[in-house]
Amino acid sequence: MAATAVSPRPKNLRTSKAQAEPTATDPALVKRAVKAAALGNAMEWFDFGVYSYIAVTLGKVFFPSGNATAQLLSTFGAFAAAFLVRPLGGMIFGPLGDRVGRQKVLAVTMIMMAAGTFAIGLIPSYASIGVGAPLLLLAARLVQGFSTGGEYAGASTFIAEYAPDKKRGFLGSWLEFGTLAGYIGGAGLVTLMTALLSTDDLLSWGWRIPFLIAGPMGIIGLYLRMRLEETPAFAAEVEKAETNRPKVPLREMVQGQWKSLLLCMGLVLVFNVTDYMLLSYMPSFLTSELKYDETHGLLVVLGVMALMMIVQPFAGALTDRVGRRPVIAAGCAGFLLLSIPAILLIRQGSLLAVACGMGALGLLLVCFTSAMPAALPALFPTRVRYGSLSIGFNVSVSLFGGTTPLVVTALIGATGDLMMPAYYMMAAAVIGGFAVWRMSESAGRPLPGSPPAVEAK
Repeated sequence: MAATAVSPRPKNLRTSKAQAEPTATDPALVKRAVKAAALGNAMEWFDFGVYSYIAVTLGKVFFPSGNATAQLLSTFGAFAAAFLVRPLGGMIFGPLGDRVGRQKVLAVTMIMMAAGTFAIGLIPSYASIGVGAPLLLLAARLVQGFSTGGEYAGASTFIAEYAPDKKRGFLGSWLEFGTLAGYIGGAGLVTLMTALLSTDDLLSWGWRIPFLIAGPMGIIGLYLRMRLEETPAFAAEVEKAETNRPKVPLREMVQGQWKSLLLCMGLVLVFNVTDYMLLSYMPSFLTSELKYDETHGLLVVLGVMALMMIVQPFAGALTDRVGRRPVIAAGCAGFLLLSIPAILLIRQGSLLAVACGMGALGLLLVCFTSAMPAALPALFPTRVRYGSLSIGFNVSVSLFGGTTPLVVTALIGATGDLMMPAYYMMAAAVIGGFAVWRMSESAGRPLPGSPPAVEAK
């Protein structure tokens, strides 16, 4: 019989005092919830990582052209297109998660993500079917983007609502640990294929391997998610309603939460611009713009992500002790002050300089990856948390995060200025700094609309 996380208050007790009684969370059940959420995030970012790291090859497979920059722009254009439908996915999956439950929706997003990624590995090349190839690639990316609209907000909400108040930062940090694990899996596989396969083999069939791996990964993730129970916070909302969950109007999720939505979008902007800049764009920047050896460049990025994984849980625990705001603010200040020196180091070209510049940016990014999974769900009450967070998160990612590789590539092409990545990160840091200045501290406190959560003994 599965362990459950329940509130000790009796069902017929409705006083404000009862609402303040703590919810006891089972450590074993919390651990399972974290694993299931993190694995889904890992699969999502395994795909995004592979797509970014093998972008030059994909450009040759799907977008034949005599201009390497045009090929790269076309590939990143398909990458960015998936982000255009993310808000739509968020507006559908988010409210649905507030109505029927987090667990059910997260199972659906897992199926769709795995199917979209697996499908890319089956698409014929441009040489085989012509313009149909990039159109099919675009269709698969749109399926991925739509499903991803409900993934991150749901996964972070799921962990936050399971976690004890005093460990929410530490437990939430494992969500981004899964992100990094997915990136490392994607980068490691691409690096291995680049080293072992000839250019012709990579172009003809090798590029398909990473995408086809998504099939079994999705089955494992779905199995783990189907074994989970609903979060204590959502169960309490259902209990309070005493009937089926009432439908929450989309207007209430937006107009009723507009201040929190703006804060969410500002925080997500700095988080995702820097994230996509470092983990998605920099491998192509090193290869295409700096003419850096492709294998060495991928190995550097792989090392940076491994460093981030090591630091991630400790940084998450730090946010529980000192607060989310100081950690996020330190990241914003660091990107504002150190982006130019870091990019100058990277442009210097030696292995040591590139590693130091990338490593500095990676450690600054940990300030966001460790704090955001706990900070963002705490902006919204339980009743609308999944929906409002999905909308705010995905609108910001679509407008600013996912378009980062495309915009920076275009800016460099238009101006010839290789410092554009630094300027872009600095601008994002200013916006993020303002958002963190306006947000309230949430470390060690109950989630809005929920009673205190403590770990069962």
